[in-house]
Amino acid sequence: MHTVTIEGIKLFAYHGCLEEEGKVGRHYIVDVHVETDFTEAAENDDLSKTIDYVTINTIVKEEMAIPSKLIESVAARIIKRIRQEFNTVYGTKVCIKKLSPPVPGDVEWVSVIISE
Repeated sequence: MHTVTIEGIKLFAYHGCLEEEGKVGRHYIVDVHVETDFTEAAENDDLSKTIDYVTINTIVKEEMAIPSKLIESVAARIIKRIRQEFNTVYGTKVCIKKLSPPVPGDVEWVSVIISE
């Protein structure tokens, strides 16, 4: 088992239950971990036999661009798209961090993590 990891994808998006969040938006950081077997890719230096992190980055950007009330929904959509795109996925973990969330106090971020 091997893991392809893309961490620190920085985006600006419009997610949240508050009306203000849909208007002003927030900064987000997304991390994606995909479990696969890239033995053949490593042996043959063949990108088509592994998880292309450029495609993962594109999926994250596209799904984050769709406004949602919950970042949980966005994380679930990202995982669904990854599984549709690659047939060699054994497991996936997505973490979405909402920076400077609109909650009382000094909170750096809130996050959700989905692992499948």
